[in-house]
Amino acid sequence: MAVIRATEKDVETLARLMRAEAEGDGTLGMLLAGNVGVNRVRNDCLDFRDIRTVQQMVFQSPGGFEATTKPYFYQRARPQDIALARRLIAGERFHPAEHSLWFFEPTGACPNQWYNQWNVGRFKAHCFYSPTAVDCPRL
Repeated sequence: MAVIRATEKDVETLARLMRAEAEGDGTLGMLLAGNVGVNRVRNDCLDFRDIRTVQQMVFQSPGGFEATTKPYFYQRARPQDIALARRLIAGERFHPAEHSLWFFEPTGACPNQWYNQWNVGRFKAHCFYSPTAVDCPRL
């Protein structure tokens, strides 16, 4: 059962986002980036209040993803990326992004906090940040 509503267009958009944001970190890196996106749709808190669809999440402004400003994001979704997106929409979660709403690629070590959110781990190039249960009780 899906944890968020998603049309075929949404699945393809999430797949393109995951690839554009984290292809360099491999399959797990793409799943982690996608976890963050799905979490933003699932939870009505902090910077993501009123985000209810994949399209709103991907193109949120301000606060969306840098990849949407790059031509690479607009390439056709590959079948293997679509399969990964479907796994996330079905509810799979991966550490350290299972509860994260943010990730970024620092030039060095992961800061302990980023925009007042705590670091919960790193995978290859990306650091992941999750809100507290007080800030996002449904997460």
